[in-house]
Formats: sequence, C-alpha cells, structure tokens
Amino acid sequence: MHVLTPEKIEEIRQRDLMQAEHILRTGGVILYPTDTIWGIGCDATHAQAIERIYTIKRRRPEKPLLLLADSVEMVRQYVGYIHPRLETLLAYHQRPLTIIYEGARNLPTNLVAPDGTIGIRIAVDAFCQELIRRVGKPLVSTSANISGHPYPTHFGEVSSHILEQMDYVVRYRQWETTPGQPSVVARVADDGELIFLRN
Repeated sequence: MHVLTPEKIEEIRQRDLMQAEHILRTGGVILYPTDTIWGIGCDATHAQAIERIYTIKRRRPEKPLLLLADSVEMVRQYVGYIHPRLETLLAYHQRPLTIIYEGARNLPTNLVAPDGTIGIRIAVDAFCQELIRRVGKPLVSTSANISGHPYPTHFGEVSSHILEQMDYVVRYRQWETTPGQPSVVARVADDGELIFLRN
C-alpha cells in the first residue's frame, strides 16, 4: 500500500465526500465510517433506499433503523419535541449517544418504529458531519452486517455480501484497524433524565 501522507488522506476524503453526496442525493446506498462503526447509509427521507437497506441486511421491517444528524436544529425537523435538558446532556456525554425520540415526523413510514419513535444520533465525526451538511438531510446509519451476525469492528471485517451491494464504498479510514463500538442508546424520561437502553 502506498504511504498515506496527510495530503493523500485529504484528497481521498474530499473525493469520497463528493462521490458519496452524489450517490445519496440520487437515492443510492453507501458504506461509510461513522463515529462508532462502519455503517450502511442512505438519505433518511428516501423510502426506496431505506427498503433496500432492509433487504441487504435481511432485517425485519419492525426493527427500525437509526439516523445521524449534524445538529440539534436538524433533529428538531424530524421529531415533535426535544426536552430542554437534552442539549446539555448531549454536550457532556462522552460516548456517541443515540436518543430515542417520540413523535417522529417528516420521515418515511418504513423508517419509523410502530410506536412512532425514531432513534437519532448527532454525529461527532467530522467526515459524517460534513457529509450530512452537504446532503442537507439526516442519514440512515445501521451496522454493516447481516441482521443477527456480528457487526464489523473495522472495515476489514465487512463481508463481501455487504460490499457487493453498495452503490459506493467510502475509502476514507479503510486503513484504520482500531475496533469501533456501537453507540449508547437512551431515551429521555419526563424529568429530563436519561434512561439507558444500551450501554
């Protein structure tokens, strides 16, 4: 493998952002690095792309997918209510944190849980942040594995079944081997405290 200079890494990053944005805007599905593990993603407002992800993962439709947003302002467009304490909690939580919100709106029905909830994480990873900003919409993010199989802790563990069905595979950070972990998942109680569903 060629030596990855900072300039080469930035060149790869910029090309990936441009290509991935194009694929997402045209209803495609991508494999990309997130602030947790490698994920399969699409425009979270594109019902057909979401359906494809369920098919690729062989995932039951009643098991909803989560979203990545770039800010609390973006989250507000897709949920009915955000507890006032939540912004503070998000700012101080150390690990990536997915919040289950009630009253999902402006999203395809095949993305929302039967009880009307949706899981959203504000991405802290700079690549994800920029990609979401470019697309202007939240992105679906789900682990790059078949449902029920172990999730890949780094790119080298992503199966050929997943890779072959992507419209675009991001090259940026493929060389990293530090194991990633899924996010913490929580919902907010009426008093603003977090109730952890997955630590």
